[in-house]
Amino acid sequence: MNKELLEALDILEKENNISKDTLLEAIENSLITACKNHFGKADNIRVTINRDTCDFHVYAEKEVVEAVEDPLLQISLAEAKMTDPKYDLGDIVQCPIDSKKFGRIATQNAKNVILQKIREEGRKSLFNDWYCQEKEVVTGIVQRYLGRNVSINLGKVDAILNETEMVKGEVFKPTERIKVYVLEVKDTPKGPRISVSRTHPELIKRLFESEVTEVKDGTVEIKAISREAGSRTKIAVKSNDSNVDPVGACVGLNGARVNAIVNELRGEKIDIINWDDNPAYLIENALSPAKVICVVADEESKEAQVIVPDYQLSLAIGKEGQNARLAARLTGYKIDIKSETQAREMGLFEELGIDYHEEPYEGYTDIYQEDYSEEDQNYQDGGLDADYQE
Repeated sequence: MNKELLEALDILEKENNISKDTLLEAIENSLITACKNHFGKADNIRVTINRDTCDFHVYAEKEVVEAVEDPLLQISLAEAKMTDPKYDLGDIVQCPIDSKKFGRIATQNAKNVILQKIREEGRKSLFNDWYCQEKEVVTGIVQRYLGRNVSINLGKVDAILNETEMVKGEVFKPTERIKVYVLEVKDTPKGPRISVSRTHPELIKRLFESEVTEVKDGTVEIKAISREAGSRTKIAVKSNDSNVDPVGACVGLNGARVNAIVNELRGEKIDIINWDDNPAYLIENALSPAKVICVVADEESKEAQVIVPDYQLSLAIGKEGQNARLAARLTGYKIDIKSETQAREMGLFEELGIDYHEEPYEGYTDIYQEDYSEEDQNYQDGGLDADYQE
């Protein structure tokens, strides 16, 4: 038994995730290559390796002839009979080859063949491992900045976080641990090239899957996500179990679950709303925390008219239009928001066939952020819904 070779193969198989059969095949090919370099040809060279003991034998198949013309391919009848008297003309004799007698160059070439095979299989194995991780969230260690990009160590391989996939204003320190979304894994001669992201909306979904058991097992389903990375995200959730509140499950006790995700995203605000198959109710929920008087949605044109109380107009639109913009992306509808006073002046209630007789609110039109209560200021800045903060 070749114990040293067996131990070496076991170590390579464990560390590089390369099967022992592949390594033994590489050794066979290297021995054939060594014979070719030593003898000038290897068409009749055969190598046998015992998979259990790693004992190997190299021999040349030679034809028995009366007059030898090519000693590499032929053997005389007299010499063959010295090996075994049963041999006759035309028979094939297996002549053992002592691989220890190979020259330095032949040995070096054989070694290179084995190393090359190990590198190729190592790269292939690494690529297959990470290809399965595509579209998943992984934890990496920040190594260094490469220009404006960041190199992230993921263990046996490094990933590149491009500037376009970084949250604006986010700064990383070396050795810092961060979670990233695996965008793409490419196979290259130098190993797998992995591109990761911190801005992709799917990052939010994967983080909720890791934090919220109900999302991971499918009890709660994330139906839609709209995100402005680094600032605010809206997600719509639906429960497949009538006994489970989807929003409460995602928020967690005292906001523990959603706050863990917010901390990972370095303070990015997250609004969680209930999904509804009725687009009007969905749009109303999506504009949360603003209160809505009515919503009229056209499913064909994907447009919606929304009327809100005068004092809720700025809140519905959001800072720099963010709340309305995220709601439009979340629902897939073009949303036109009007205050109650504007709707009355334009005759929208009559046009939409809505019988609404309440008196319009006085003195709330064009209200500024400083006029809000402290709670409403949190809304205006893109904070969590009050229910979630509790």
